Amino acid sequence: MLLLEAIILSVIAASTPLLLAASGELVVERSGVLNLGVEGMMIMGAACGFAGAYMSGSTLVGALCGILAGAAMAAIFGILTLGLAVNQVATGLALTILGVGLSGLIGAGFVGTKIVPAPQLYLPYLTDIPFIGRIVFGEDAFVYFSVALIIAIWLFLYRSRPGLVLRAVGDNHASAHALGYPVLRIRMLAVLFGGACAGLGGAFLPLAYTPFFIPGMTAGRGWIALALVVFSSWRPGRLMVGAYLFGAVSILQLHTQALGLGIPSQLMSSLPYLATVIVLVLISRTRGTAGSAAPASLGQVFVPDR
Repeated sequence: MLLLEAIILSVIAASTPLLLAASGELVVERSGVLNLGVEGMMIMGAACGFAGAYMSGSTLVGALCGILAGAAMAAIFGILTLGLAVNQVATGLALTILGVGLSGLIGAGFVGTKIVPAPQLYLPYLTDIPFIGRIVFGEDAFVYFSVALIIAIWLFLYRSRPGLVLRAVGDNHASAHALGYPVLRIRMLAVLFGGACAGLGGAFLPLAYTPFFIPGMTAGRGWIALALVVFSSWRPGRLMVGAYLFGAVSILQLHTQALGLGIPSQLMSSLPYLATVIVLVLISRTRGTAGSAAPASLGQVFVPDR
């Protein structure tokens, strides 16, 4: 029972940064924008989040620094792609390269230092309940916020007028513009929101997952978050399930090695990325026969009438 509890806690911790980053990217893609710079935004959030927490001694300040770093990177992406109509794919890839290099520069002075990780919730009697207590009532604020965030996104997209407008912009930006909706403004706000979520997901890694910073510590999680959005068919509920599924695959490698099954560690380390490729291939084959559920204008450049 204790082993199962430890595995579930590990899966939740591994899934949280994926859920945070993918939630923001889902909103971005729902607006009709494709941002491939999630990895760069996450690693910038990790570097700036750790720097802010280390210098201030506050996890909250570190989280805010991570959010601002991700939003700043997203602002660069938005200005280039929405303001100057630069290719979204090329800009996103360039932003990832920029983020990886800049985060290494920012975090160079903090390598080898540690901070106090984010505190975990403790409710008398409730947290002490066997098995379910620590899982439900003993997590840190990032975990609870990630669950609340995905619920809020679902309510926003499907139970609010602004969410309906956002989906309309993503489905057909020309028609939305003809109806008088500010397409570029809506997409810019969505991009900034996605960058903030990616930055927070990156900040979770040094602030709660591991209490230190190392260059490249996101280790491709931004790309997995992008795959999760496609895996979920752009639906928040499926996104949450997919995030925990991919988190379980990531943790599987650690417990398999601990059991001493003799499987090469390199093969086990590649499992999350191998699962990502397999899922994308299966989805691609399915969509080839059943049609795509993606926003119709995804990745298209919108130029308003002058």
